Amino acid sequence: MSTDREIAVDYLARVEGEGAMYLKLRGDEVLDLQFKIFEPPRFFEAFLRGRKFWEVPDITARICGICPIAYQTSSCNAMEHASDVELGDQLKALRRMIYCGEWIESHGLHVFFLHAPDFLGYQSAIDMAADHPDAVQMGLRLKKVGNTLMTLLGGREIHPINIKVGGFYRVPSKAELQALVPELEWALGAAIETTQFAAGLDFPDFERDYEFVAMRHPDEYAVAEGRIISNRGLDIAVEEWPDHFEESHVEWSNALHARVKERGSYHVGPLARYSLNSDQLTPLAKKAAADAGLGPTCANPFKSIVVRAVELVFACEEVLRLIDQYEQPEEPFLEVAPHGKTGHGASEAPRGLLYHRYSVDDDGLITDAQIVPPTSQNQLSIEEDLRTYVVGRAQLPDDDLQWQLEQAIRNYDPCISCATHFLDLTVERE
Repeated sequence: MSTDREIAVDYLARVEGEGAMYLKLRGDEVLDLQFKIFEPPRFFEAFLRGRKFWEVPDITARICGICPIAYQTSSCNAMEHASDVELGDQLKALRRMIYCGEWIESHGLHVFFLHAPDFLGYQSAIDMAADHPDAVQMGLRLKKVGNTLMTLLGGREIHPINIKVGGFYRVPSKAELQALVPELEWALGAAIETTQFAAGLDFPDFERDYEFVAMRHPDEYAVAEGRIISNRGLDIAVEEWPDHFEESHVEWSNALHARVKERGSYHVGPLARYSLNSDQLTPLAKKAAADAGLGPTCANPFKSIVVRAVELVFACEEVLRLIDQYEQPEEPFLEVAPHGKTGHGASEAPRGLLYHRYSVDDDGLITDAQIVPPTSQNQLSIEEDLRTYVVGRAQLPDDDLQWQLEQAIRNYDPCISCATHFLDLTVERE
């Protein structure tokens, strides 16, 4: 005789945004599983229409308070692509620098405050702090380092105001950047320690055969520019994204599901970046990955916390290199005029590939916009992770099953507000 069992959680803690999951079981069989994003649509694509092209970075930055640089960068890339404008080396270096600042603050937040409590058995980082005060304090300081860099280059740490299409309104002096070096050197050591901390956690024996999708640059670990590639043969320019990917609506989610055409789900984010580009990591990041036991690829989503820590090492080391080589450009920006054109842009947000497309009329007004956030792209992959993970674990007590499924979702560090342009968990057992 089967026993009906139901688990309900109104909101998933330690993610950005609101959503739900529905799971129906008959014994060990998964009858239905839905990862639901119920946060109301925010209509950014709609209200961008009719706005001037140069307003895009300031508007799209409001999509997310954790990763505004990603939205600003992808939108600027799109407008610059439409105008056939190529930034000079130092402006590119500044854009890469501020993006690394966002990676530092976002990865630091995720590792210590959003995900580590899952592995250590705490409901929150506040609870964890009683037993691991040094780890929590290190996470806070790492996040502050990233925010300080974003403030210097972006004008403020939340929704920066100094980034514009074509560059920056103001560029820093060499002395201003060098003043950050001592704290960045501390952050580099702390990031290496963070990788060792993450590698020491206990991970489920769980891997999947993902199609990894990320950007790749010929000369560096891709952050703010590059081509889009996958481990299944994809190698395209950013403007070819619509030819190979598609979005569709499902009734249980307010965020569109993205798919590789004729193939299905794919995976973006740290695991994809690392598995496709680990050969381009900085020297200390490569060593940190090897010391953490990572090979050239990683297909265990629970180990994404280790990969994020490796990317923390990369970001700190990269910023120090860029500061050392920095020469203040003569002009803070290039003139851009994407009139009567369509532009495509992408970059690597902390959570994965972020694609933007804009059409601009002859008066410089946006007539059409498409924004495809990382969490939207990962929805199918998350559902398939959960469906696969439940098999063989369906007989776990409700509390244990709920904990592990929430942890599996937090592997992706989902940004649900971004995806709706999480977790009320319900398990029904027959």
